[in-house]
Amino acid sequence: MLYVLLKWLHVLAAIVAVGSNITYGMWVARASRHPEALPFTLRGIKLIDDRVANPAYGLLLVTGLLMIFVIRLPLTTPWLLTAFIFYILVVLVGLLGYTPTLRRQIYILDRDGFQSPTYQALARRGTRLGAVLAVLVMVIVYLMVVKPKLWG
Repeated sequence: MLYVLLKWLHVLAAIVAVGSNITYGMWVARASRHPEALPFTLRGIKLIDDRVANPAYGLLLVTGLLMIFVIRLPLTTPWLLTAFIFYILVVLVGLLGYTPTLRRQIYILDRDGFQSPTYQALARRGTRLGAVLAVLVMVIVYLMVVKPKLWG
């Protein structure tokens, strides 16, 4: 019963985290057509990222590790180890790339406006980092669902 509860929480956290993140690009694209809405939109994305998506990613780690402990699955299981490495990459790209870029985007947008070259460069960087994160997360989801035999 404990495993099933952990699995339910794990899947729910994945839906919340990935579901939140997947909307960011659409919100920015829509708001970019109406730059007066962009400050509100970027702050909304930052709020959702900080208070909803990132805590859900943390819950994914906790519930995932607890499930591994409950069923005694070795951390060296190829699909699991690979997914864990990708998870670490997601955390690093998010914390060291996407979050600071989003914070700076908001600051520069407020200071210099939508048309400023600095803001436009940051917007492009945010889009690239968002795409990288999306690919990494999709690989993790694939590994978690399919559990492919990668080696061994």
